[in-house]
Amino acid sequence: MVLVVVVILVGGYFLFTNQGTAPETDITTGTEETGVNIPLLVGEGEPTTQSQVNEFTVEARNFRFSVEEMKVKQGDTVRVVFSNGEGLHDWTIDEFSAKTKQLKAGESEAIEFVADKIGTFEYYCSVGTHRQMGMVGKLIVE
Repeated sequence: MVLVVVVILVGGYFLFTNQGTAPETDITTGTEETGVNIPLLVGEGEPTTQSQVNEFTVEARNFRFSVEEMKVKQGDTVRVVFSNGEGLHDWTIDEFSAKTKQLKAGESEAIEFVADKIGTFEYYCSVGTHRQMGMVGKLIVE
């Protein structure tokens, strides 16, 4: 019986001493009184910032790529599905350490990397002098 009374008294103490001490959230800014940011939701419950996967299908022919420019947002995952239509080629972008194997005609390979830097970056074929002969493209990360 004494144990029950002690539990009720301790529980009541914590209940009454913690009332009104939780920080309130300003619904217009999404910040608590403590200044900590709370992510606001927009639309159908999606966070305001979200990375995504951008897939590009790139075919190589002698001294050109079928896709000469790619645009993504910083933080997005880039997936390149690379196929070789003729000759021997690869797909390389140094700044993201992304590179396919050298592929023979009819072969393909997919690679992924995160575009974690903002800027314009050149991708190219590293076989022989293919890059110097114009087998290049650009990835624009905004």
